[in-house]
Amino acid sequence: MTDFDLIISQGTIATASDIFKADVGIKDGRITAIAEGLDGAVRIIDADGKFVLPGGVEAHCHIEQESGMGIMAADDYKSGSISAVFGGNTTIIPFAAQHRGQSLREVIELYHDRAAPKAVIDYAFHLIISDANEQVLGQELPALIKAGYTSFKVFLTYPLLKLEDRDVLNILAIARENGALTMVHAENDDIIRWLSDRLMANGNVAPKYHAMSHARIAESEASNRAIQLARLLDTPLLIVHVSSEEAAKVIRRAQDDGLKVFAETCPQYLFLTADDIDKDGMEGAKFCCSPPPRNAADQEAMWRGLSNGTFQVFHSDHAPYRFDETGKLNAGPNAPFKKLANGVPGIELRMPLLFSEGVGKGRISLNEFVALTSTNAAKIYGLHPRKGTIAVGSDADIAVWNPDREITVTHDILHDNVGYTPYEGMLLKGWPEKVISRGRVAVEDGKLGVEPGSGNFLERSPGYDFIRPKGDLPLEIDPEHNFGAKILLDDRFS
Repeated sequence: MTDFDLIISQGTIATASDIFKADVGIKDGRITAIAEGLDGAVRIIDADGKFVLPGGVEAHCHIEQESGMGIMAADDYKSGSISAVFGGNTTIIPFAAQHRGQSLREVIELYHDRAAPKAVIDYAFHLIISDANEQVLGQELPALIKAGYTSFKVFLTYPLLKLEDRDVLNILAIARENGALTMVHAENDDIIRWLSDRLMANGNVAPKYHAMSHARIAESEASNRAIQLARLLDTPLLIVHVSSEEAAKVIRRAQDDGLKVFAETCPQYLFLTADDIDKDGMEGAKFCCSPPPRNAADQEAMWRGLSNGTFQVFHSDHAPYRFDETGKLNAGPNAPFKKLANGVPGIELRMPLLFSEGVGKGRISLNEFVALTSTNAAKIYGLHPRKGTIAVGSDADIAVWNPDREITVTHDILHDNVGYTPYEGMLLKGWPEKVISRGRVAVEDGKLGVEPGSGNFLERSPGYDFIRPKGDLPLEIDPEHNFGAKILLDDRFS
């Protein structure tokens, strides 16, 4: 009789806090032993000379989702989850996006129908709330939080998605009452539209003007505004896809003041700049995303934020649109920048990029890499310790990394359905050669070993302990509507 289904032997295990050499014993999809000299398994994987890391938790990606412009993402849950697992990820948390007029319950049913038959790894959903009506705020959102959908995103820009500050406050109040987390796309919509209108009126319509219209001050102002709204209610907030030094300083100052503000940056802000958008013809459209890539100084600021704790998580914001009429060029082959589909792909390269250029070049430690790509997201989004670590009792979600393997990036080696990569030609060192998902060998020798539909949906608890605010609530929920703002006066209101 064997003690284990699988043993990963002789590898160097790294978690967010420790690095040590040991074997990992896996039984029934869980880690059941971590020790030296384990034996008695159906199969043994020799990981000598390799790093044994927690599988990535990719918590910002757009899969089989319609944009606000009605454009469907190029990746469905089959291609998107396959691309994710080949990049070392074992859990994804895409968005279930509400558009105006939809109920949140209808949205959840729609996305379950999309994901369940196709996903090859485990998944959860963030909500996107664009219609903060009485039914959503008074009934649907509180009930869905209790059902395990414990995070949601709001927008301060995009006309078809943006919410007014009052709506954001109502959502923050519900998050505060129920222990959930609000994420925010922080850009000032009026600044962007004002600049865009003037650029367009003067005939400045090429893709490069997308970056000019999304001024840094639009990001820093909206970040500060979102922080102040969350401060009013003493509730946690996570600002996604931070791109500029100016916004990072706003966030860092709030953190230093003791506010519960978390933040994320993405590969495009470390490895791309506005110069990539300024290419001949429409080529620059491939690099258009919001916020846009900035410049070398902003890149360095993002690296500092990763190393000094300003950013707790590093995600791809994988927004896959093909460079054709189904995606980027949906409005025509020479569409003005305002009508280009916004977003860049990156789900498969997120971890290899950060490993190669961060760990490999001494910008961050191996423990910080694990925290940024796996552990912190599992904690913040209510999945730890089931996900995001290597520990007895945790799911056997593991990536075996060869730190010496060199890969030149081309789209041909990737598994998404986008047709191009912004990182074409980059030489990366370090690659996940084997990926184990709940004890199943999902990737080995460049081949997929799991079937579409074998990923499990994950109900999540309210966030980790540091998400739950301490002390008395600063407001009471209005019993008539369950989302009003009946303030309990304290020094913030004097």
